[in-house]
Amino acid sequence: MDKYVSWMAVLRMLSGSAEIIAALLMLRLNQVDKALAVNSTLALVGPTILILTTAIGLTGMAQELSWGKLGWIGCGVAFLLIGILKK
Repeated sequence: MDKYVSWMAVLRMLSGSAEIIAALLMLRLNQVDKALAVNSTLALVGPTILILTTAIGLTGMAQELSWGKLGWIGCGVAFLLIGILKK
């Protein structure tokens, strides 16, 4: 198994586990304001996992891609992050 794919999968499993734990915590807290606070912390997890997973994937493909293609991928990731994080 490819080590880059393994690390990407592990990060996604950790992200999914964080989502499930947050949902269970919201149910346990049973208050809208506290559930909203838990949900807000998840807003940091999603983009962080996206950046890390993409970085690992690009590292694994770096020898196979030209600099031009890596540039286009970088622009795409930048646009995604701008769309997600811009308020």
